[in-house]
Amino acid sequence: MQALATIVVAIIALEHVYILILEMVLWATPRGLKAFGMTQAEAEATKVLAANQGLYNGFLAAGLFWSLIHPDPAFAYQIKLFFLGCVLVAGLYGGATAARKIFVIQALPAAIALVAVLIAG
Repeated sequence: MQALATIVVAIIALEHVYILILEMVLWATPRGLKAFGMTQAEAEATKVLAANQGLYNGFLAAGLFWSLIHPDPAFAYQIKLFFLGCVLVAGLYGGATAARKIFVIQALPAAIALVAVLIAG
């Protein structure tokens, strides 16, 4: 179960690297417009805000990667719980306030990862 929990945490971290790229680099490109359902004008008007969001997603990814490489298993476990909790809260908030699909894209995977980590404990 430990290996599965590690894989799921790594997938969540990679997902947040991808979100960082979408929000910081690809926001006003066809891929970003499609991902976020925006017009070019909307993307241009919100580019700076999106980059800020992307940076925060990068911090979440960094914390999850840190949890995977920390040499102390007990502390690594606490790091995983903290950052997965942050991702879950962000996904719940985003799903409630921005777009329902965030529940599925961010909150649900974080909840699954959190359960996997707790079970692997």
